[in-house]
Amino acid sequence: MAVARQLLAALKALLALTVLLGVLYPAAILAVGLVVPGPANGSLIEVDGKVVGSSLLGQTAVGPQWFQARPSASDYAGDTSGGSNLGPSSEDLATSVAEREAALREANPGAPATIPADALTASGSGLDPHISAEYAAYQVPRVAAARGLSDEQVQRMVAAHTQHAALGFIGEDRVNVTELNVALETAEPTAGSQ
Repeated sequence: MAVARQLLAALKALLALTVLLGVLYPAAILAVGLVVPGPANGSLIEVDGKVVGSSLLGQTAVGPQWFQARPSASDYAGDTSGGSNLGPSSEDLATSVAEREAALREANPGAPATIPADALTASGSGLDPHISAEYAAYQVPRVAAARGLSDEQVQRMVAAHTQHAALGFIGEDRVNVTELNVALETAEPTAGSQ
């Protein structure tokens, strides 16, 4: 009799937990996803009804007219995301940083002498769409010249896409390169642009 009572209690618990965690909880999460569709659907960015990216993922942008994201060890591929795992004493890392520095100096001749660290080092995930505000400012002259926009217009666009540190002191200001490049695509050149 005692075993039958315990078995019945276990079956009731199994049924209750199955309904609670297998039906009600997923239904609640689905409802939240329907109420907040952007993040639940991958924060997709659409231009003229066509998906061009996600504000959560970095992308390769080729050409001087685009802001460049941080280097990626995985070429921004979600299925192979991750860092290079190269340590500070690695000769391969030193070589990569030197090559990136030379390429940045060649591509950005009007930029300041100091290159921000995030321009030279890959992000830990290889998918990060954000760069520092300093790295964005470093790229402004090149992007403005390539697009026929004034430096001031591009700087305003960077400022509009800068996400400030939480509460003003947690983390750092950052710029979402994917969103900024989408905004650049729709920008109009101004009269008297450089």
